[in-house]
Amino acid sequence: MAAEPLAVVVTCEHAGNELPIEWTHLFDSPEARDALQSHRGWDIGALDMAGMIARRLSAPLLAWPVSRLLIESNRSLDAPDLFSSFSRGLSDTERAVLVERYYRPYRSSIERLITAMVAMGHRVLHLAVHSCTDELNGVKRELELGLLFDPARLFEVEITGDIRGWFDRHAADYRVRFNEPYLGTDDGLTSFLRTCFPDRAYAGIELEFRQGFLSNPTEAAALAQATATAIEQLRTGLRAA
Repeated sequence: MAAEPLAVVVTCEHAGNELPIEWTHLFDSPEARDALQSHRGWDIGALDMAGMIARRLSAPLLAWPVSRLLIESNRSLDAPDLFSSFSRGLSDTERAVLVERYYRPYRSSIERLITAMVAMGHRVLHLAVHSCTDELNGVKRELELGLLFDPARLFEVEITGDIRGWFDRHAADYRVRFNEPYLGTDDGLTSFLRTCFPDRAYAGIELEFRQGFLSNPTEAAALAQATATAIEQLRTGLRAA
């Protein structure tokens, strides 16, 4: 079959730990301030990785700078952790304001962009860039990069297989894992967008980079370049399903 153009979109749902001024009072306690500065408040290093990858691929980057401790842009509206322990006590009206002012505009902007690309005849590769702690609940995460995807979607299986295959051949020192440290089918933005677009038109891949590795800017830049190079091959190598 003839090759179809592949369009790449990069997003970063936990890009920062900013708070709109009208909501800063929710985070006045020492506990809340500490949480904001930790991995609970944002994905440390993820925005830098997303920026480097997007620039290398000449892809649009949409990033969410508001802390997930105010409202979690990577969860469904009915998710129990849409609001954190610091914002859960808001009134129904206040929570609705957060949804309409922050949550919906960000997610809708991504959906509109992908819709436009699909309408132009592209197959869309959506890279949602995140970072994870080196250890959780006493368990070390043995990876530098996790590729989170839905094994039931052929397009995503092909893409992640090609990416890991490139690493195996050209950068085998990096530990690249499938669906670690989370499942690609867990609640998230990519899971929602899979319900909006058919398999052959949309692949939503979450990239989970280990934060300890990203703490070295030189090493982080090298991994971002390797990731982007692995993805560049898809523009010429992927064929219509």
